[in-house]
Amino acid sequence: MMKKKVIIIGSGPAGLTAAIYAARGGLEPLVIAGSTPGGQLMLTTEVENYPGFETGILGPELMEKMRRQAEKFGAKFIDADATKVDFSKRPFKVWVGEEVHTGDAVIIATGASAKWLGLKSEQRLRGKGVSSCATCDGFFFKDKDVVVVSGGDTAIEEALFLTKFARTVTIIHRRDALRASKILQDRAFSNEKIKFKWNSEVVEVLGEDRVVGVRLKDVKTGELSELKCDGVFIAIGHKPNTELFKGQIELDNEGYVIIKNGTATSVEGVFAAGDVYDYKYRQAIIAAASGCKAAIDTIRYLEAKDP
Repeated sequence: MMKKKVIIIGSGPAGLTAAIYAARGGLEPLVIAGSTPGGQLMLTTEVENYPGFETGILGPELMEKMRRQAEKFGAKFIDADATKVDFSKRPFKVWVGEEVHTGDAVIIATGASAKWLGLKSEQRLRGKGVSSCATCDGFFFKDKDVVVVSGGDTAIEEALFLTKFARTVTIIHRRDALRASKILQDRAFSNEKIKFKWNSEVVEVLGEDRVVGVRLKDVKTGELSELKCDGVFIAIGHKPNTELFKGQIELDNEGYVIIKNGTATSVEGVFAAGDVYDYKYRQAIIAAASGCKAAIDTIRYLEAKDP
């Protein structure tokens, strides 16, 4: 059993920034980084909107730099998944397989995962024209033709945002009417760049090393067709990675961590950072900022508990 002052679960921008601040604050953090460390930025090729990198930086490279910075200040890492937690009393317990680690405080930074269609072609072309974030990647599609999959609020917001860059945006929806709020629908229908493919689903993303189009299936007739495009934005939502914490802390109906007073959860001494509670912004810079806040809140909590 390894005893640490703080255990950080997750290693995206939120977890790694929390680790940097916690380590510099003398908390000797243990970061349970996950079996695929680095969070959603590991799926991103070029990151152009993170301050300080005027020529852009690869997502995995940015995560590697953050990790080395945390290690420099003394953070320790385990590249495996947390499998169980017990927040019923201090010290809190976090299991990695059979191994149990204890901490006087915990920062949850497990993030959220984009929901995908589940196609092999989609997975293969992720970062090569397939994206789940228009605000992250829209800039790369200047004067290109793109498609947005789904018809909810998120999809229409993404489509409207993409019209700033793309030549055309085609919304592909399984139904014959949008689910988005009326104000967003009105904006979409009145935007001359936005087109619609109703009663259609994407069954394959076309292209070898770049997206060149999608194969569509008419859900009513079963008829297949192809639509040329340069980008595919999947907007069917996100799922917070919080299965581990069910019954341990308060979660909302969607599974996001409920926070109060900054980054505190419903359990005193357990804090949260990043997309695990932030379903609104979902940006690396905001996740990093909330990691900083969670670490500062943790330092103050431990100072008050153990002066």
